[in-house]
Amino acid sequence: MCGICGIVNFDGQIVKQSNLKFMMDCMKHRGPDDSGIFIDKNIGLGFVRLSIIDLSSFGHQPMADASNRYYLIYNGEVYNYLELRKELVQSGFKFKSNTDSEVVLYSFIKWGKDCLSHFNGMFSFLVYDTKERKIFIARDRFGIKPLYYYSDNSKFICASEILPILKIIGNKPEENNRAIFDYLAFNRTDQDETTFFKDIKKLQHGKYLTIEQNDIKINEWYNLKDNLKSPFVSSEEFKDYFVSSVGLRLRSDVPVGVCLSGGLDSSSITSVLLNDFNKSDLNTFSAVYDSEYKCNESEYIKEYSGLLNNMYYTTPTANSLFEDMDNFIKIHNEPVPSTGPYAHYKVMELAQKHVVVTLDGQGADELFAGYHYFFGVYYKELLRHFKLLKLASENYYYYKYHHSNYAFKTFLYFLLPSYLKTNLRVTEKKYLSDGFVNKYSKGNIITDELFNIPDLHSALLNHFEYKLEHLLKWEDRNSMCFSLESRVPFLDYRIVEKALSLQSSAIIDNGFTKIILRNAMKNIIPEKIRNRKDKIGFDTPEDVWFRSDRFKSFIYDMIDSESFKQRGYYDIGKIKSLYKSHLDNKINISKDIWKWINLELWFRKFIDNK
Repeated sequence: MCGICGIVNFDGQIVKQSNLKFMMDCMKHRGPDDSGIFIDKNIGLGFVRLSIIDLSSFGHQPMADASNRYYLIYNGEVYNYLELRKELVQSGFKFKSNTDSEVVLYSFIKWGKDCLSHFNGMFSFLVYDTKERKIFIARDRFGIKPLYYYSDNSKFICASEILPILKIIGNKPEENNRAIFDYLAFNRTDQDETTFFKDIKKLQHGKYLTIEQNDIKINEWYNLKDNLKSPFVSSEEFKDYFVSSVGLRLRSDVPVGVCLSGGLDSSSITSVLLNDFNKSDLNTFSAVYDSEYKCNESEYIKEYSGLLNNMYYTTPTANSLFEDMDNFIKIHNEPVPSTGPYAHYKVMELAQKHVVVTLDGQGADELFAGYHYFFGVYYKELLRHFKLLKLASENYYYYKYHHSNYAFKTFLYFLLPSYLKTNLRVTEKKYLSDGFVNKYSKGNIITDELFNIPDLHSALLNHFEYKLEHLLKWEDRNSMCFSLESRVPFLDYRIVEKALSLQSSAIIDNGFTKIILRNAMKNIIPEKIRNRKDKIGFDTPEDVWFRSDRFKSFIYDMIDSESFKQRGYYDIGKIKSLYKSHLDNKINISKDIWKWINLELWFRKFIDNK
């Protein structure tokens, strides 16, 4: 796990080493163990290393092949590197290191872009062919590892994070109001190639970029819909795949731990490590709160207290968030729509003291319909196929177990045409200015693609295409901020391609989600966790935090500031009224309050001041 950056000067000017060094310094947290620079006239590559596999100097990058023709900078892990290395040795390649980086380099030399389909892992990498003077850049199937870029007529700049690019592009960055509208209205980011910065894009998951003779081309190498396999025939078959995935992600020359939330996903990873790999010395890291808060999952986490010896806890607070806000907003580079990622940030801060690699349950909700609005999608599917008795039964069981009409409300929402979905969300927000809404509410990927779906299968596929990546981005920023590598076993492509071919009844049934996972984990994870009906994850009591005296003073000062008033996004009178109602405990709009805070501080840090 590392940080990479590159500069190509289309005007032929020699790349300045100082510019690469400056970019590398901006992301030193991604790679504190080593660094390297390679410059060939108008092309320059920079690298900072977090040593995970083969900690020796042989893992130094930029890495050249034996002929010094090809140079690699690479961020990520290819977990099946041992198998690929064996195949490459049989083809005549000679290795000088035990790194997966060298396997990636020689795989590209042997197979070209087709090497990507051989990799099981997470990656973004760049290969420079010095003979042909060609650049090749690629990202993994699902967008686990990031790659951002900026281009104009004179240059191309790329990096693992946005901030290093901002530091050297030479012009004041501008905000992307379309991204800001989607953030405020829908709580969504990263559904396409754009970012919150007008001129900075990301290479999308499953795509590769080439530069030859100053011509930039982007092509798709992986499309999930075209790569679906036959579904799992049983929960036992799924378990075998899952155990294999976890095993691959244990390949490391440094200590490994688990981010344990107390939910089904992270508990499944923890129990597999205990049962199938005898990891009783496993380190786990959790965020816990006082028992009065709904987001406290201590009772579930403590199900492992007699099984694990090294369980560590952190308790995020209003004061800790206030003290950490500046760094949290800086390391994320872009706004995040809730303080949930902050809880994960504190867990990673804790984990840094004990391990270098963590395993996390990210992706399971997208695979197995973990979010409760998926019930609404399933109801729509049942209605379309005239399965009215099953629809009534599912609604009955949902209300029985969850004591809520949320699923039925989302069902009605998903039946609406796209423009009404948008109007409803905007009306729900109340505080957005009419001018802002009128300009950006039409023609939206979120309502047209993510929410406009006929059935559960399509919804899950679209979540991989348009939603999952923002969660993976937050995972990357939080872990790399503390020089940690985070691995996500549920996103092994072998699992994904079979899981997304499952019948809906193998995913949702009788008011429960994640049916196949729950069945696979029977007699493996504690029953109290396996039969959990609620969905929390790394959440926070942010509603209480934003009623504290410290935040109350800060928020009122922010709302009254000239910069906040002049953004053009808000009806300030409604903002003040809504916040007062929140303070009086009449409503809970904590997620909106956080978005106001995060967006305003982001502006002040990245846009208002160059």
